Amino acid sequence: MERTERLQKVLAQAGVASRRKCEEIITAGQVTVNGVVVTELGTKVDPERDRIEVNGNEIRSEQKVYIMLNKPVGVVSTASDPQGRKTVVDVVGAEQRVYPVGRLDLDTSGLLLMTNDGELANGMMHPRHEIDKTYRAWVKGNVNAETAKRLAAGVELEDGPTAPAKVKVVESGSGESLLEITIHEGRNRQVRRMCEAIGHPVKSLHRTQIAFLKLGRLRYGELRELTAQEVERLYAVAGIKR
Repeated sequence: MERTERLQKVLAQAGVASRRKCEEIITAGQVTVNGVVVTELGTKVDPERDRIEVNGNEIRSEQKVYIMLNKPVGVVSTASDPQGRKTVVDVVGAEQRVYPVGRLDLDTSGLLLMTNDGELANGMMHPRHEIDKTYRAWVKGNVNAETAKRLAAGVELEDGPTAPAKVKVVESGSGESLLEITIHEGRNRQVRRMCEAIGHPVKSLHRTQIAFLKLGRLRYGELRELTAQEVERLYAVAGIKR
């Protein structure tokens, strides 16, 4: 049975680039289908049968994989590491090529999405969608309600003020506090820098949720594949029409 899809969608799902960038690549004449240059955005192809090339490099259709991983501390959130450290790809051990959607610091654990669906990955990481990410942070010092409110309102960092966040003091006492922090920005080491800015450096950091997805009972280093319903909901969250 023939299965046709728009060319730019096939390229995006293969991880070439975002769908909009793929459209630019097509109109620039960089894509061929069965040896013929294609520049029309309405072109439909069968990714299983048609030979699709971008600048002479063949784009192969592959079965999409969607994985939720509870990343342990000490594992790098990249597909490979020049220093030879263990990566999230090593932990997953998938037969098919997968890569992380965004990153968690080396010393941060918790929920990390892994996929080979480039379109979904690009949509999830685009700042305009403001996708919530929730962390549990053990910090130094006793955090009171006033300080938590200040953290939630936004703090000044070297790369500009942070957007408003949701902050809950779960525990506080004996010189340390457990905070639950929800942000939608994706700056480098943002939660750690936010806590540092209010005088409560992070001792340990763990991500528990992305959008509606929660780790549940997954232990460190464990993973599970997302259900079809969860993938559909992620597409909606990322603003992508199926």
